[in-house]
Amino acid sequence: MEDLVPDPRYLLRLAKTTMPYGKYLGTLLVDLPEPYLVWMRQKGFPAGELGAMLQCIYEVKVNGLEYLFDPLRRR
Repeated sequence: MEDLVPDPRYLLRLAKTTMPYGKYLGTLLVDLPEPYLVWMRQKGFPAGELGAMLQCIYEVKVNGLEYLFDPLRRR
């Protein structure tokens, strides 16, 4: 079994992507409030790449892994 190591390129992309619509328009995905991501999970993430990214951010937040983005915020 392979060790799961976060892809730094994908993490960087997640750190720089903003929400393209709605109440949080322009907010970095990593800065979306956890309750909003929980709500979105219950309603269903959007299809496509944005949905996959939001689901990833959801998993990061509920598992307390936000620290992974700290070095990326400084770039």
